[in-house]
Amino acid sequence: QVQLVESGGGLVQAGGSLNLSCAASGRTFSSYAMGWFRRAPEKERVFVAAISSSGTNRYYGESVMGRFTISRDNAKNTVYLHMNNLKSADTAIFVCAARLRNSGPNYYYTDPNDYDYWGQGTQVTVSS
Repeated sequence: QVQLVESGGGLVQAGGSLNLSCAASGRTFSSYAMGWFRRAPEKERVFVAAISSSGTNRYYGESVMGRFTISRDNAKNTVYLHMNNLKSADTAIFVCAARLRNSGPNYYYTDPNDYDYWGQGTQVTVSS
């Protein structure tokens, strides 16, 4: 069983920045591929960013490319999402996910079905 706890959400003006964190339990965090997704009211869950277990490879959803950066610190069992130039369209609950199924150290995943555990999420609200 893996627990994921997100933090860092809040209210920010358009053009501002926020840094989200996701702390994971488990002794083998360095083997988990990790991802961030978001869910806006009355909308489907959307892929935001993913990072391989090694941290070598990263991938971003088209709407956040160039504005968001995903990173991880395996020593702290934590994955981060640095968000710059936020827009009102970014308003959503941001949720992190962990994949424990066997995968190579350099693979990332964009399909929510590829993940095994999910956090509760943290609310990000961007005012225009």
